[in-house]
Amino acid sequence: MKKIKAFIERGGDGRYGVYVDLDDNTLNYGIHGEGYTVNEAVEDFREGYLEMKESYERDGKPFIEAEFEFVYDTASFLKYYTMYFSLAGLSRMTGIHQGQLSHYLTGRRNPSHKTIQRIDRSVHAFAAGLSKAQLI
Repeated sequence: MKKIKAFIERGGDGRYGVYVDLDDNTLNYGIHGEGYTVNEAVEDFREGYLEMKESYERDGKPFIEAEFEFVYDTASFLKYYTMYFSLAGLSRMTGIHQGQLSHYLTGRRNPSHKTIQRIDRSVHAFAAGLSKAQLI
């Protein structure tokens, strides 16, 4: 089974989209999903995958099975996860000013590749530490 990245992005209308890169020729089909929340968009994407599989099987076409790794653009990540932690907390975690993070969240500015990596490393380090926490 092929492991494929599925990209989650928040559109200008506030809805989320999930899609695979059509320039990547790993799959012999395209697929996308939409929703008002990340969960709705991912669910729509998964339903689309199953419908595509059924269609290919029904038509006798070869279907490439895939396992999807969902990845976020920075604005979508910030929008989705701010319901779990604040921009102030993310600022403390990453060392990036809260105002700058707010600009990324609203789409007024786009982070550089270096800044995206900094956010990614910081969030993963936080998650790794959190996963080791034990409550008594």
